[in-house]
Amino acid sequence: MNASCTSVSWKSNGPAWLLSLALSVAVLLAPALWNGFALVFFDTCGYVDRVLTMTLAPGRSFFYGLFLWVASFGWFSFWGPVLVQSLMTLWGIQLMLRCHKVPSGPITTAAFCLALGVSTGISWYTSQLMPDTLIPLVVLGLWLLGFRWQELRWLERIGLAAMTLLGLMSHMSGMALGIGLVLVILFTKVVAKGRAGSLSVFSLPPVAVVAASLLLMPILHYSLLGKASFTPGGPVFIFGRLVQDGIAQRWLAEHCPAPGVRLCGLQDRLPHTADEFLWNGGSPFQDIGAWSGSANAELEYLVRESIKAYPWLFVWTSLRDTAQQMTKVATGDGLDEFQGPTRWFFTDLLPRTAKPFQEAHQQQGQVTQQLFDALNSVHVPIAYLSVLALLVVAGFGMRTRRHDLAGLALFVLVALVGNAFICGALSNPHDRYQSRLVWLATLVVGMAAVSWLQQRSKKP
Repeated sequence: MNASCTSVSWKSNGPAWLLSLALSVAVLLAPALWNGFALVFFDTCGYVDRVLTMTLAPGRSFFYGLFLWVASFGWFSFWGPVLVQSLMTLWGIQLMLRCHKVPSGPITTAAFCLALGVSTGISWYTSQLMPDTLIPLVVLGLWLLGFRWQELRWLERIGLAAMTLLGLMSHMSGMALGIGLVLVILFTKVVAKGRAGSLSVFSLPPVAVVAASLLLMPILHYSLLGKASFTPGGPVFIFGRLVQDGIAQRWLAEHCPAPGVRLCGLQDRLPHTADEFLWNGGSPFQDIGAWSGSANAELEYLVRESIKAYPWLFVWTSLRDTAQQMTKVATGDGLDEFQGPTRWFFTDLLPRTAKPFQEAHQQQGQVTQQLFDALNSVHVPIAYLSVLALLVVAGFGMRTRRHDLAGLALFVLVALVGNAFICGALSNPHDRYQSRLVWLATLVVGMAAVSWLQQRSKKP
């Protein structure tokens, strides 16, 4: 094991590490601490409801709901989940520093967390009861398991595998991203084989973790809920994207009437955005069954037929939506909106949480777009510069033989593009989909900057 990447000595510097831990966690929990309650999103209630009703629902992972239940000690306190999310994120950051020969002591670790908390939206995700915060941990976990395996102790390997597995099973976008990154790891292993000075690739651990998620999800769904399936909803979200890009309207206009297609009689009421189609109470989607499942067969058919009818248009709009998603990195997407269903859960269904939930700044209308506009005057340009700087880091790493940093920069860039395709082309572009992940670019650029300063200080 590389001596420079062995586990830090907590015993020799315990007080400093305790202060570092307290400061880092405070930074990652800052929005929740200010709010007086964990931040919630419109979808939060859907994850809670999965455990309360023991059912599956489109786009709402049962396993993230189970995580909320366990980490909150059976809905006792919702500080538990955000604390666990913050600790996992802090641990992932510290491992990244230590296993890339970047100073990783208590001062440096706290400094990185503070810098990320100020310059990115990381803390608005670790403080939120949503699986978005786990998606970047999938990227970190697969990188460390695949490329820094030798630098990890066995307990760290097991912990990383468990953390990555949770992220994979907490949202289907995380699982899709994990599958794509495993393919990248396998490709890298083939390309790097036999090349002197290239990265060591351990493909089995990340492949095993992703394979485990693909096997465990349907098995556990069947064991606990009686349905051997993945989290449903894929074709519905894709059709929403086709509505937003006008492809669905074109197919209906050119092919209706069509047997079994109820939207033929409702096409004049189709909205122009995916969100309006999926969530508006007056949408034709409600008339054909909405999320009850009765619309699934029709929408799957329409997605399939639309792609067959206009393949190049589908490809073009997919690329355009991916590019658009890459640019949507603002913090706070949807956090200032009315959280009606979630309020009902936390006040009526879970009365213990009613008072602190209702008194939180978010429920008092004090989490505003003006607040996020101020934050995004910093977060958005930092995000853009960080993503562009990944290419600089890759070049810097290759020139200085820091293949680990070069590979990491390219791996994170591929993850960002893959996430943009999964969320932008297979659903529809939203700021939170990309901003939840883009802090990884800032982390990598910061690591490279510190490494560069280290090298300069060693020169005579």
